[in-house]
Amino acid sequence: MKETIKIKGQLKIFLSWPLLLSLFLIFGNITIAVLNKTSGLLLFPFTLCYLIAAVFLSLHQKRRLLSGLVEFSAQYAWIQKQLLAEMAVPYGLADEEGNLLWTNEALQEILSEKKAFKKNLQVLFPEIAKTDLGTQELAHVHTTYQNRKFRLDIRTVYVTGDEEDESAIISGKEKILAVYLFDETEILQYRQEITDEKMVAGLIYLDNYEEALESVEEVRRSLLTALIDRKINKYIGAMDGVVKKTEKDKYFFMIKQKYMEQIQEERFGILEDVKAVNIGNEMAVTLSIGIGMNGESYSQNYEYARVSIDMALGRGGDQAVVKDGGKIQYYGGKSQQLEKATRVKARVKAHALRELIETKDRLLIMGHKLGDIDSFGASIGIYRIAASLNKKSHIVINEVTTSVQPMMDRFLSSSEYSEDLFLNGAQAAELVDNNTMLVVVDVNRPSITDAPELLHMVKTIVVLDHHRQSSEIIGNAVLSYVEPYASSACEMVAEVLQYIADDIKIKSVEADAMYAGIVIDTLNFTNQTGVRTFEAAAYLRRSGADVTRVRKLFRDDMAEYKARAAAITSAEVYREAFSIGVCPAEGLQSPTIVGAQAANELLDIKGIKASVVLTEYHGKIYLSARSIDEVNVQVMMEQLGGGGHRTVAGAQLEGISVEEARKRVREVLDNMLEKGDIS
Repeated sequence: MKETIKIKGQLKIFLSWPLLLSLFLIFGNITIAVLNKTSGLLLFPFTLCYLIAAVFLSLHQKRRLLSGLVEFSAQYAWIQKQLLAEMAVPYGLADEEGNLLWTNEALQEILSEKKAFKKNLQVLFPEIAKTDLGTQELAHVHTTYQNRKFRLDIRTVYVTGDEEDESAIISGKEKILAVYLFDETEILQYRQEITDEKMVAGLIYLDNYEEALESVEEVRRSLLTALIDRKINKYIGAMDGVVKKTEKDKYFFMIKQKYMEQIQEERFGILEDVKAVNIGNEMAVTLSIGIGMNGESYSQNYEYARVSIDMALGRGGDQAVVKDGGKIQYYGGKSQQLEKATRVKARVKAHALRELIETKDRLLIMGHKLGDIDSFGASIGIYRIAASLNKKSHIVINEVTTSVQPMMDRFLSSSEYSEDLFLNGAQAAELVDNNTMLVVVDVNRPSITDAPELLHMVKTIVVLDHHRQSSEIIGNAVLSYVEPYASSACEMVAEVLQYIADDIKIKSVEADAMYAGIVIDTLNFTNQTGVRTFEAAAYLRRSGADVTRVRKLFRDDMAEYKARAAAITSAEVYREAFSIGVCPAEGLQSPTIVGAQAANELLDIKGIKASVVLTEYHGKIYLSARSIDEVNVQVMMEQLGGGGHRTVAGAQLEGISVEEARKRVREVLDNMLEKGDIS
């Protein structure tokens, strides 16, 4: 065995030195003999003795030397093995299938079994996937074993008989898995404690403070305020938090992050507790809550809270919004937002809009994709504002739907309007310069605007919309006027028209377009209609809007009527309260509009709380969701990637069939019923 051992590397060089020095000594002896024979002869015996000793050591003592090396290596390997076996880090070896071949004492102690090496890693730690075994050089798996948390490192180790045989390493035919186990229980516990102690900033606003006070006797108003204060202070105090009343209807509070899971699980019970306060007030008080957490600093958490409260108010109030870093979650939002009686905000926004328009030379006006008559009418209203201020304006429409075409034809056939009044997205992009302003109406989500590229090209952007805001908003708008209580974008624009300039003359065709937008969005003044809706309609009627003319323009043709009837006929009633139908698209120019109309009509069926109609068009599934007052269809559609208003919402799904889309709608309804979002 010893004879087969090959000496290599530094040891071979070290053992060769005596022979190399012998050659050097012989050369020196010859050189001295050439110079002086006597000296050379005297040195020769010494050289001969050294040469004999070097050869003897190299040849005869090599076996003893190798024997010593083998004995040392054996002792060293034994020490190494003992150190490995007694190493504090749990360590083991497994084959490619995950079967343990050997474990050290630390790993055996964790596994609590003497024969643990006979088990498979995937049996001991189910979190290990097949891909973690030998398919990569190093895999990290976080697992739990006997109430302890571990990080399992699995490293692939190649084993060959000869270091020079690199082909076996490359081919990977002979390999084992080295397994390391690191106990993370304490570090994760400390990390969780640090997270739990983080500060969460929050803001609470009373949505209808003034209106609620006015609905109760004056002598009892202070009692109503005190009861609300007590509810809020008790709720925050139960979580060891601090709450400070900053204004008569605004509060700031701080709590530890460990309480967030609790209040999220109960879905912010304070929202319902405050609504239950009743001392004779005809109107229940509702709250909006904005929370910011996991920011880089306390000030960033506060900014997150401000963003959250703005979103809660923009979505109609009576809800909580939590901004956790880049993630936003919504809770509540069941109540119908009350219409504000005052028009102060409309007047302020109108003046701000006028100041912006006066600084620009050109306006581009844009609605949403597959625009409806509300989007079109609101665009016409903004066009009239621009014209009254002597500014050139264009309306961006890429695809004209059947609901818009009759009204649009009236403008195209009129000589009073320029030929370039209506442009597509590409034509509008060519006109963009530093003196261009973009007004977005009837939509506040950038992804569903008619020409999203314009949002990146134009620096001055204004948004006017009546849909509730989602986490996706037009963030670079210099002026945003979003009012979820408004019935339609046309109602908002009609109010702005009355304040932006004196004596603006609206032509009858323009009044018709805006009046039609209100009529369609309110289902003939039956949905989401308030006092200001009728005031806006009265203003448009005085400006020349004709009810009969509008009605004639929006009569259906026979194909659309039949398609709508088919959608209603095919509708299923799910969970005894929800109607889900499919609208055929064949032969229709704008099937999505017909689908929306069918969803509206399904609400006339007794017992139906919400309706959803699916329409397959241009490779997408368009969902139109409607409700009267019992279901927030905006929340429903948000779970499918859409959004909208509390009673009118929609979504678009790609890459799935109609039946799969119908199944997803059912799953969302089941989820909302389970969480209590639908009563």
